[in-house]
Amino acid sequence: KSNVNKEIWKPNATVAAIVEQNGLFLLVEEETSRGIRFNQPAGHLEDGETIVNAVIRETLEETAYEFTPGALLGIYHWKHEHNETTYLRFAFIGSVGKNYPEQVLDDGIIRAVWMSIDEIREKQALMRSDQVLTCFEDYLAGKQYPLAAITHL
Repeated sequence: KSNVNKEIWKPNATVAAIVEQNGLFLLVEEETSRGIRFNQPAGHLEDGETIVNAVIRETLEETAYEFTPGALLGIYHWKHEHNETTYLRFAFIGSVGKNYPEQVLDDGIIRAVWMSIDEIREKQALMRSDQVLTCFEDYLAGKQYPLAAITHL
């Protein structure tokens, strides 16, 4: 059987930043097709960019903070229940540095916000996806892998 005319399925590659500072986690409040939701600073990998550079760029664009990745938290495979899109999310643990408060944030981003894990758990229904709380819980459980686990050729 020929696959010449068959469309090849591909997941969406995304990145996310996990930042804890003074017991609070960095999130973005954003407009979505399902209303206002919270998410880690996150976005899509762009052509020609490394996965690590993508998370640095996305965090800056969505929060106006410089992000320094320190470790890979994990890779999350998730199929969106509302639009049937499959995502492969590369979540990174890191820290933020300089903030640029005058910077205009990405379209759809309302603001960057810091929340405790208890606030995040209480607002679970307002999280963009199940991946948000799962990533924080994995972080709190101590999961992490060296950045060297990712090879860019």
